[in-house]
Amino acid sequence: MELKIGVIGTGAIGKTHIERITNKLKGGKITAVSDANIENGKKVAQKYNARFEESGEALISADDVDAVIVTSWDQTHEKYVLEAIKNKKYVFCEKPLAPDQEGCKRIIKEEMAGGKKLVQVGFMRRYDAGYKQLKKLIENKTYGEPLMLHCAHRNPSVDESYTTPMAVENSMIHEIDVLRWLLGEDYSTVEVVFAKKTKYAHENLQDPQIMILTTKSGVRIDVEAFVNCHYGYDIKCEVACEEGIINLPEPSNPMVRTDASRITPICGDWSERFVDAYNEEFQQWINATLEDRVDGPTAWDGYVGSITAAAASKARDTKSVVKINIEECPEFYKG
Repeated sequence: MELKIGVIGTGAIGKTHIERITNKLKGGKITAVSDANIENGKKVAQKYNARFEESGEALISADDVDAVIVTSWDQTHEKYVLEAIKNKKYVFCEKPLAPDQEGCKRIIKEEMAGGKKLVQVGFMRRYDAGYKQLKKLIENKTYGEPLMLHCAHRNPSVDESYTTPMAVENSMIHEIDVLRWLLGEDYSTVEVVFAKKTKYAHENLQDPQIMILTTKSGVRIDVEAFVNCHYGYDIKCEVACEEGIINLPEPSNPMVRTDASRITPICGDWSERFVDAYNEEFQQWINATLEDRVDGPTAWDGYVGSITAAAASKARDTKSVVKINIEECPEFYKG
């Protein structure tokens, strides 16, 4: 059996997903694509032998589309996810699920009204082999209870379109989700503070930043976002437990001996660092969809991420510790 997939948004991330589904994964076929940039969308459609639809709505309702992937501009995510729910089709939406928590709540309301989970959100860190190893050790309490987490999200550089709020809303949003998943609990407070500004940060960017989270049980987390580190793309996570320290494994890059030095190369960007996680994420999404279920991060996870990111942004702007108010997860999304 083959899952017929339509993709809305054929920019960089959309094209990489189309390529992996077509050439690397099993069980899925790209049958249609849509993009506001008609010229680019038609080129992608032709390259992958798919049909081009001028509107996302037409793609979603098409008979030859069983499931939808949304990788379009962030502001359009909500309307396409709601349209997929209306058409009773499974939908994979890259983060954010919606531009704000109200949009996320509208999606949750419609999905619950339909009586069936259809939505998965693109938090790919959960599929990374290293994070899965950390989760197993934490769940088994191999080294006792986790007490503190020290994390970092570093990019070599960003251009002038990257602004101060994006450190939370576009970069550390991944930590917000994966650390909640690792620990199995929600957050209670958040604070964001600035370090000394690097000379490489442009006028509208404060870099580095540090986000400080406290979970409901009292676990203390600090996450450094340093998006002009100038040495590579580097993701760190250290979990301090009662009886030991657990570190996120480094990517298995080869050691090079040259110029009287031993060098282990660091990944250049997110696509290189998490390529296996993306492949695993989409293979599992295809498999689960063919079996008529959602296994990955749900609309509720997207909503909680949005609430937490909004609180972190408020904390940054007000220079205060902000309480995170998350209501009880509905039974619909448990388990």
